Amino acid sequence: MDCVCYYRVSTSSQGKSGLGLEAQKECVLNYIAKHDGTVKAEFTEIESGKLAGRVELAKAIRYCKLTKSRLVISTISRLTRDVHFLTGLQKSGVDFICCDMPDANTMTIQLMAVLAESEVKNISIRTKDALAAAKLRGVKLGNPNLDLVRNIDTNQANKARRSNAESFSMDVAEIIKEIYEEGVTTYRGIARSLNEKGIKTRRNCDWTPVQVSRVLERLKGV
Repeated sequence: MDCVCYYRVSTSSQGKSGLGLEAQKECVLNYIAKHDGTVKAEFTEIESGKLAGRVELAKAIRYCKLTKSRLVISTISRLTRDVHFLTGLQKSGVDFICCDMPDANTMTIQLMAVLAESEVKNISIRTKDALAAAKLRGVKLGNPNLDLVRNIDTNQANKARRSNAESFSMDVAEIIKEIYEEGVTTYRGIARSLNEKGIKTRRNCDWTPVQVSRVLERLKGV
């Protein structure tokens, strides 16, 4: 099990003193060792848990996506108190583990999904009732531009695929930027560094200098 560790303290004084940070590290690293895991990277945030836009957490999630690793934190409160962020984390496809509640990554999200599904069903019922009432009033139902909608749907599917490719390129670009700042400036060197970090291409292959150049070229048009 490949793991990315995320630690968070709320104040700069706690960050400097290490207060609370050492306990989090001990908890996370013990959990990973107990489950024969491997630490791929560690990220430390000094920020309030009420803020969703946390830079280090975003980096940790991006690294998880690119290396297909699990995000491991000491307690659920260290991740976020924002329910919308948790559901967003689920949509990102990143699996996470809270050491104090190992089942939270499935149990909590499943509960949210059940509630969301229930609301979708209620909306569907209300929509059907409203359509039935409109039909009784003589309102003509249906879309007169159905062919146009079908064409738009196809275009939207193609657009979604391009968007996914661009999103992947943006994630990789952030890692490439970090590699560049470390002094590695050639395509060959960047490809080697990406491979050493365990980051694969979209087709789950090792990086080559040509693929690095293609990603950077794609970003020029974004």
